[in-house]
Amino acid sequence: MIDLRLLRDNPDIVRASQVTRGDDPALVDAALDADARHRAALSEFESLRAEQKSLGKQVAQAQGEEKQELLARTKQLAADVKARQADADAASEELRGLLFRISNVVAGAPAGGEDDYVVLREEGTIRDFAAEGFTPRDHLDLGEGLRAIDTERGAKVSGARFYYLTGVGARLELALLNAAMDTAVAAGFTPVITPTLVRPEAMQGTGFLGAHADEIYRLEKDDLYLVGTSEVALAGYHANEIVDLSAGPLRYAGWSACYRREAGSHGKDVRGIIRVHQFHKVEMFSYCDPADAEAEHQRLLGWEEQMLRLVDLPYRVIDTAAGDLGSSAARKFDCEAWLPTQQRYLELTSTSNCTTFQARRLNVRERVEVDGKNETRTVATLNGTLGTTRWIVAILENHQQADGSVRVPEGLRPYLGGLEVLEPVVA
Repeated sequence: MIDLRLLRDNPDIVRASQVTRGDDPALVDAALDADARHRAALSEFESLRAEQKSLGKQVAQAQGEEKQELLARTKQLAADVKARQADADAASEELRGLLFRISNVVAGAPAGGEDDYVVLREEGTIRDFAAEGFTPRDHLDLGEGLRAIDTERGAKVSGARFYYLTGVGARLELALLNAAMDTAVAAGFTPVITPTLVRPEAMQGTGFLGAHADEIYRLEKDDLYLVGTSEVALAGYHANEIVDLSAGPLRYAGWSACYRREAGSHGKDVRGIIRVHQFHKVEMFSYCDPADAEAEHQRLLGWEEQMLRLVDLPYRVIDTAAGDLGSSAARKFDCEAWLPTQQRYLELTSTSNCTTFQARRLNVRERVEVDGKNETRTVATLNGTLGTTRWIVAILENHQQADGSVRVPEGLRPYLGGLEVLEPVVA
């Protein structure tokens, strides 16, 4: 939720952000109108309440006709106070609903939509398979040859876009996620195994029940949601709390299964395990001083790039355009690995600076001293991916060899008992 003071003092900034995102700027004016009605009703309520209290004292001292007149006025005031309270409550509820529909204010992201990202840099060397004398196979061909990926049985048991990771496939995912967790712990993150079912308050608080709510699995009988990222559970971890940031950001690394309906993605990346309904992920999550959020964002990106170097993948970093941001993100950087068989880059990580947007919804604050007085203020939250099942796609394709084997990146070998090459299984 955006800062109401910002909306009041600088509505043009919020309108401009809405336009840049491709969202409706009229929501800003509707919210301002509801806010004005709320404040006016509150002012009238308080004035009437003051008069009501004053009359109460006068009634106790009055007699005869004067007392009857005062009692009549008191009765009318009681009705007026009740009416103004109802008006204030209705306007407050309307305002809250509108504030929940306004996306976070964009901070530095390029204008435009999905294709208007800005490439910040490219890292690593893209292999020339033609010069090596063979045509690369896609990750599913390789995975089936290694007996690492089984989509046919996944579909048989669970339906389209489900799969089994078997043998070295299962080991490879565990190696990747353990390496990600070790990277996080070395950077000062607290490892957390998070719940994968959450209440609506947590899902709404993180901004996932907006335009993309159809992506989420819901258990209607229990009124619980399956998370698409442990970001949701980690953001809700300190809901309605005052946290201590005196020693720096609070950083958590969540390991969880994740679930996405992939609504609207029919025909996109249907082969293999690029776009699936269930996967595993290690997610970084940080609570920090709002003044430090931009620097923390760069730190999260740095740890993501460290993981990409660990598995020796060629990648690029993009600055995501405003129209492609989630409603909670003020800015987002993606790291995309090169996919040889499709001759394109594939998103492997993203890191978002959500400023105070999520924490304001979830009521996460810190104590600060202002002019010698202790006050509370909303903190900033940020998130970033350190490793996920999809990375297996890029690892297999970029490290494959002509005979269908796959070289294990040196950074993962300690997590695979020193294994250097994944060999095809002969039937």
